[in-house]
Amino acid sequence: MNEVKQPLTHRQRQALATQQVIVDAARSLFLEQGYGATTIDAISLKAGVAVSTVYAVFKNKRGILKAIREEWHQQSGQRTIYSQALTEMDAPKRLEMAAHATRMQWETGAIMIAIYKSAAEVDAEAAAEQQEALAGRRRNMGIFIAETLPLLRSDLTLQKAQDLFYALTLSEIYQNLVGQSGWSADEYEAWLAQTLKQQLLA
Repeated sequence: MNEVKQPLTHRQRQALATQQVIVDAARSLFLEQGYGATTIDAISLKAGVAVSTVYAVFKNKRGILKAIREEWHQQSGQRTIYSQALTEMDAPKRLEMAAHATRMQWETGAIMIAIYKSAAEVDAEAAAEQQEALAGRRRNMGIFIAETLPLLRSDLTLQKAQDLFYALTLSEIYQNLVGQSGWSADEYEAWLAQTLKQQLLA
């Protein structure tokens, strides 16, 4: 039997609101002046909270960075879309859903990518976290393709299928086509869906 979700207390709602205002302030400052140039003092001033509150909630800037990344994942909905795709047994449809998930990930991720690039340039631990996040994405994409392999071309090895899928869904391709060449996100998604089907299906 499912447990009934208890409503948040006033204190919990206040804590979440404080966390959100800090995240919003930090995101804005990271974009305006760069991760390295942004101080906790500046974040607290923009958020309108005490410096001690920022430290208590996030400990340091990397803690805020992680919160921004998690918020991005939630906003993109790509985790949910990939989970739903694995229940779809029609191969073309599954790959179309994967293309949609990728489009949502990068369409909402431009800010996050810019922030992480800025952070990685000045913070070794942030750079390591960026590499960890990229490695995690590769693992998750690998799992998706491993579970999809029975629906793909019979001459494809698991490794080659994973390599193709990972390469075709890189953020750099989205940035090139949409950010630099002027494609719409819809055009990118249609192209990616078609290309995935051409490369992975019989």
